[in-house]
Amino acid sequence: MGLFSRKPKLPPADRPPLAADERVLAWAAAGNGEGAGDGVVVATNLGLWLPGRGHRLGWHDILKAVWSGRELTVTPAERVADRDGYLVVADCPAETYLLLDPGELPHQVRARVTRSVAYTQQHPVPGGAGRVAARKVPGVDGLTWTVRYEPGTSVDDPEVRAETDRLVAAARSATTPADV
Repeated sequence: MGLFSRKPKLPPADRPPLAADERVLAWAAAGNGEGAGDGVVVATNLGLWLPGRGHRLGWHDILKAVWSGRELTVTPAERVADRDGYLVVADCPAETYLLLDPGELPHQVRARVTRSVAYTQQHPVPGGAGRVAARKVPGVDGLTWTVRYEPGTSVDDPEVRAETDRLVAAARSATTPADV
């Protein structure tokens, strides 16, 4: 591509149902490598539209995104429990898309997922470990707090819950500006 070349516009037939304040940042035709499940991956200012999903995945709902140079693998978060002041999340199955002409899409995905993370720290908890994270959510004031436990950690154990409550409270106070 030349210096002033631009990727063609997203064809109207492939355009997801965008919100009023949502705009397309990058897109790429995608497949699963076997010819089935082809579609378009679309990155917007509010999140990622993946083939076969009827809704946008917010940047804050993506636990992990990996670009191999040919494939984009996205691991969405699944809500496990609502706690006082935070959500417990777990990994949904990873989704992998073969991108033959990725353009700016992998860069936008990485930048947007990374930018949504305001705080992240791994902590030991009784019988395992958990990652406390604070994410910025478009249209929401403040930070949204989540905890993702390592496999094998008991989500419902009262000691784990008490320690997690303490860790989230400590992280919140450490990230709240003093003049608020």
